Amino acid sequence: MAKRENMKNDEAFDNELGESVISINRSAKVVKGGKNFSFGALVVVGDRKGRVGYGYGKANEVSDAIRKGGESARRNLVAVPMHGMTLPHEVEVKFGGARVLLKPASAGTGLTAGGAVRAILELAGVQDVLAKSLGASNATNVAKATFKAISMLRDRDSVLERRGMTAAEAK
Repeated sequence: MAKRENMKNDEAFDNELGESVISINRSAKVVKGGKNFSFGALVVVGDRKGRVGYGYGKANEVSDAIRKGGESARRNLVAVPMHGMTLPHEVEVKFGGARVLLKPASAGTGLTAGGAVRAILELAGVQDVLAKSLGASNATNVAKATFKAISMLRDRDSVLERRGMTAAEAK
């Protein structure tokens, strides 16, 4: 009986999550009878409260690929450390040929980013940030670079904890 309650909670949590399809890739396999097409979908899922994830789903139909990507993204949610409605500090990351630069911005600046970076930060709930995608424009690598950048972010409390200090000692 407790398991059913957990499933209801999971369904309620899934309903809170927003979903965005970043890219859809079509692939063709040439066979004797012609071409067989398959699709890959890069999907980002987030609750706009500091949790976001991405997934890549592949299938013979676009809708199935998007569904699989969404399921994968829900399994890979990560927490985004935030300072108010922006990021705690600047970070620049490279993944493959893609480089992503994320800078905190003052309140009211808005989300200045494009493509995959914008979709990810929007679904994470970050409202004030300056971001730039440099190098390759491959949506998958840009998304992976953005998640690598998010994983490198540290809030003030975790840094002080690692140094073995309290907030009062830091002042």
